[in-house]
Amino acid sequence: MRYLITGGAGFIGSHLSERLIDRGDHVVVLDNLSTGSMENIRHLKSSARMEYHLDGIENRQLVAELVDDADVVVHLAAAVGVKLIVESPVRTIETNVNGTQMILEAACRKRKLVLTASTSEVYGKSTNIPFHEDADLVLGPTTKGRWSYAASKALDEFLALSYWKEKKLPVIVVRLFNTVGPRQTGRYGMVLPNFVKSALSNSPISIFGNGQQSRCFCDVRDTVEALLRLPERNRFMKGLYAWVGYRSIAVTFETADRSTGKSSFRLTDLAELALTGLTAFSSLPLRLVSVAGWVSSRSASSVGVVW
Repeated sequence: MRYLITGGAGFIGSHLSERLIDRGDHVVVLDNLSTGSMENIRHLKSSARMEYHLDGIENRQLVAELVDDADVVVHLAAAVGVKLIVESPVRTIETNVNGTQMILEAACRKRKLVLTASTSEVYGKSTNIPFHEDADLVLGPTTKGRWSYAASKALDEFLALSYWKEKKLPVIVVRLFNTVGPRQTGRYGMVLPNFVKSALSNSPISIFGNGQQSRCFCDVRDTVEALLRLPERNRFMKGLYAWVGYRSIAVTFETADRSTGKSSFRLTDLAELALTGLTAFSSLPLRLVSVAGWVSSRSASSVGVVW
């Protein structure tokens, strides 16, 4: 199989590329390195099954050519990370929405399967636990740039599912929770890399909010396994929704303390980075279990904290 992975030099994309090459597939990476890194895929460059293009998804001609040659398109390219989203809401919206539209348009010409990565942020501030993909969305105000990411990804989902309903383009929408592991950077606000960085320097660890919130995390190796299984379940390729995450764990003083043993903790007012309203994600992804036979195989405590 020939896979086109947009954002393939990023954190998740590089792990997916590695796994596909290891099992004998051909991988074509498209990445402009805005948040990705060549270091993530340098060890793959020597493989005869690896091809990469350092360009953006706004290059319509290149995207059309690469999509035409692919069997499956995995669309991971996006503006991600709380810090980047808050500081650059225009870039967030344009990258996520325009980029997804470009990929779907190109794929539709040859009816190529598209797996597009969405986010648990789309669930918004709902307090109805467990979450459901057909539940009403409860997002924050448009005056808060933090919500531009959730809104742009929700529009990505609308686009993907509309391409299926109207044009019968096979699509899979995957709402990823917090994926963690080696190669993840803390530059854009990702929580665990920043915990580790503070711990290694014996600096205070910032916890935004009151320290009692819960979050879902998933080892990148488990996330990749889910992404591999979904396209193989051909009978479900009809606007499929799936979500990927562990059972909820609390990002509290106790959790942080297990990763350090030394550093102190500092509660930080959320302000513009407001994450209030995000509640515990308290059940396993039953839809993904039934569709792909996938259950996360690694506990939260086994997540590789190696950066």
